[in-house]
Amino acid sequence: MKIVISSGHAKYVRGASGIIDEVDEARKVVEAVAERLRGLNVDTVTYHDDVSTTQSENLERIVDYHNAQGPHDLDISVHFNAYTETSSPMGTECLYVSQYDLADNISSTIAAVSGLIDRGPKLRDDLYFLNNTNEPAILIETCFVDSEADAKIYNANFDRICWAIAGISAGKQAPEIPRILLSVQGSCSWFGGPEDTGVSPSEGLAFLYEYDDAPHLFLPEQPPGTTGLARRLNADRKPYVACRWDYNVTPKTMLADPHQLALVRSMRTGKEFFAWPSDWGPHEDTGRVADLSPFLMEILEIETDDEVEVIYPRRFRKG
Repeated sequence: MKIVISSGHAKYVRGASGIIDEVDEARKVVEAVAERLRGLNVDTVTYHDDVSTTQSENLERIVDYHNAQGPHDLDISVHFNAYTETSSPMGTECLYVSQYDLADNISSTIAAVSGLIDRGPKLRDDLYFLNNTNEPAILIETCFVDSEADAKIYNANFDRICWAIAGISAGKQAPEIPRILLSVQGSCSWFGGPEDTGVSPSEGLAFLYEYDDAPHLFLPEQPPGTTGLARRLNADRKPYVACRWDYNVTPKTMLADPHQLALVRSMRTGKEFFAWPSDWGPHEDTGRVADLSPFLMEILEIETDDEVEVIYPRRFRKG
């Protein structure tokens, strides 16, 4: 198998820029994906345009390079989207002319492993790259450069995103749609982190016992004056959720798996986001169904006692 993958735009023909820069990040993604593809025994060629000075020259140069690589299986162009500066999440999508299934799998898998919103496959028959490569082609819009939430998620999950692109492009099986084990709806509140004085300084978590059980959820250092993991949760930067999980249905080992995520949806704003299970709760006496990280509540644009729906495991968007 042979894949040719290039970054969008050029050194002198810049793309979108916001919290992160499209050209700079696309080049990082291309090289990281190529490294992983080669590890999967896929012959991989990369290209970055350091010469062109106009948009038309840039588009022609990229396509000419792809077409000059002889017979191969797939052409990939890596881009980053932009719309308007926002703190809200915007998501990932994959553009295609003839490769609907591949674009669908790329988009849904990037979303599943990272927590980016899945905007899905988008048919675009007006793009030079997709219309002029000799081989099947897709154009990946990794995330939005002007979304603060997207930039945070992208930076935190760079490795997972690159593995997702590589694995699906190499023909590995996309994740199956999981059976839903939990679906609850009701009011919510927030918990966790150094500012949560509602938990004691020594309070732990129900199924995460050590920092190394889920380092992606915690602050690098234990907050001063505390010893428990509840206060060490990275409340302002990580999307996590606590529910009253039934361990007979959702074992602790499953909940602690970093690849198993819950989907949390706001019933008021309609926004939804992936979150890591982190604890059991809230207590029945509160009348609430879930406790969320402040970061997740900000993304969903909700407040304490707003209603949410929690679905576990998260559902992949398909078709």
